[in-house]
Amino acid sequence: MLAVAVLAAGKGTRMKSSLPKVLQPLAGATLLERVIKNSSCLNPDRLLLIVGHQAERVQQQLQNHPGKPEFILQQPQNGTGHAIQQLMAPLAEFDGNLLVLNGDVPLLKQETLAQLLAMHCQSGAEATLLTAMLENPNGYGRVFSNNDGEVTAIVEDRDCDCEQRQNKLINAGIYCFKWSALKKVLPTLSSENDQGELYLTDTIAMLNNAKHLIVSDISEITGINDRQQLADCEAMLQDRIRQHWLKEGVSFIDPKSCTISEETQFGRDVVVEPQCHFRGNCKIGNSCRIGPGSLIIDAEIGNDATVLMSVINSAKIGDGCNIGPFAHLRPQADLGENVRIGNFVEIKKSTIGSGSKVNHLSYIGDAKLGLNVNVGAGTITANYDGKNKHLSTIGDNSKTGANSVLVAPVTIGSNVVIGAGSTITKDVQDNSLAIGRARQYNKENYQSLN
Repeated sequence: MLAVAVLAAGKGTRMKSSLPKVLQPLAGATLLERVIKNSSCLNPDRLLLIVGHQAERVQQQLQNHPGKPEFILQQPQNGTGHAIQQLMAPLAEFDGNLLVLNGDVPLLKQETLAQLLAMHCQSGAEATLLTAMLENPNGYGRVFSNNDGEVTAIVEDRDCDCEQRQNKLINAGIYCFKWSALKKVLPTLSSENDQGELYLTDTIAMLNNAKHLIVSDISEITGINDRQQLADCEAMLQDRIRQHWLKEGVSFIDPKSCTISEETQFGRDVVVEPQCHFRGNCKIGNSCRIGPGSLIIDAEIGNDATVLMSVINSAKIGDGCNIGPFAHLRPQADLGENVRIGNFVEIKKSTIGSGSKVNHLSYIGDAKLGLNVNVGAGTITANYDGKNKHLSTIGDNSKTGANSVLVAPVTIGSNVVIGAGSTITKDVQDNSLAIGRARQYNKENYQSLN
C-alpha cells in the first residue's frame, strides 16, 4: 500500500501575497494541484495534505479534487518532522510506504517518482530519498553516504561546518519511508538545532539501510519561495511543454513568446506564430495556423483553420475556417466548416452554418445562421430586451445589408435579402426582400432657409 503526504502548511511570506503559496498558479494550475498530479501515476491508496496557513482556503480549493485528499492540520508549524508527526493518528492502522512531497516543488516528473518508489521497494530500505548534485549547494541540506550508497546522515545547511559544506550532494526534500519503521522514530525527534524545529531529515540516521536516488534533471527539484522562482518555474515548464510539441510536429516561429497549458492538444503540421497563448483544454487540428497575437481558451479548432490576432474562448471552430484579425469568439460560439469571421466581429452563443461569412464590424449573439449566409458590415443581432436574451434565426443563403439590426426574437427565412440600414422586428419569409428604414427625404434649398 502507498500513502502520499504533501507538506502544504507554510505561509510563503516571501511571495508577498494574500494567497497561500501552495495555491499560487503555475501554467493554469495551482502548485499543490501540480504536485498531486505528479504523484497520481503511482495510484496511491491515500492522499494526505498537511495544511496550516489559511488551511480553510486550501481545503476549499481542493475538497472536490478527484484524488479524494484527507486534510491534516499542523498547528503550529514547527518543521517537517513535526508535520509528519501529525500523521501518527490518521495512519495508525496503515501498513505500507509513505511518500513525502513538498507542495512548493511542482516540476517533479511522474517517471522520477515512479523510479524512486521502485528503488525503495526493491532495495528493502526503510527510507529512500531523492538527491541531486549541485555546483552551488548553498542553502540545501547535505547528504552523506558510505561506499555502499547507504545514507548515513543529512545535515541542514545552517548546521553544516566548513568541511561539510564542501559536499555537493544535496537533499531534494522528497522521501519514501517504510511507515512501520518511521512511526517508531518520529516521537524521538529533537529540536536541538539552529532553527529550533523538528527535522524529518533526522530520522534518516535512525533508520536502517537508507538509500538515495540522484535525479538526472535538477530542474525537477526546483522549489518556489518567491515571485522570481515562480516565474523561473513557469519558464521551465513552458519550455518542457513546447519541446514536447516540437517533437510531435508543431512549429513555433518564436517559441519563447508563446505559452501553452498542459491540457492543450495539437495535431500535426500546426504553425504557431509569435505571441500566441493557449489556456485550459484546447484542441487544435491538423495543418492549422494560429496567430500571431492570438489567445485561445478552452477552444476546439478543426483542421486547416487559420486564426489571426483574435480571442477564442470556449468556442468550436470547424475545418477550414478563417478567423480574424481582431475577432472575438465567446463561449458557445459554434462554427461549421469554411466559415469566415473577419475583423472586429464578436460571436457569442451562436451557431454559424458552413460557408457563412461575417466579415466586418458585427455582433452575432444568441443566433442561429444557416448555410452560406452573408452578414453585411455592421450587422447586429439585438438579443437583449433588458431582462432576457432572445434568439435570432437566419436561413440558408440569406444576406444582410450593411448596418442592419435584427431585433430578437426574429426569424429570417432562406434566400432572404435585407436592405442596408434596416431594423428588422418581424419575421421574414423565404425568398423575400426586407427593408425596414424610413424613406429618404431631401429638403431642397435648405441652406437658403437658414
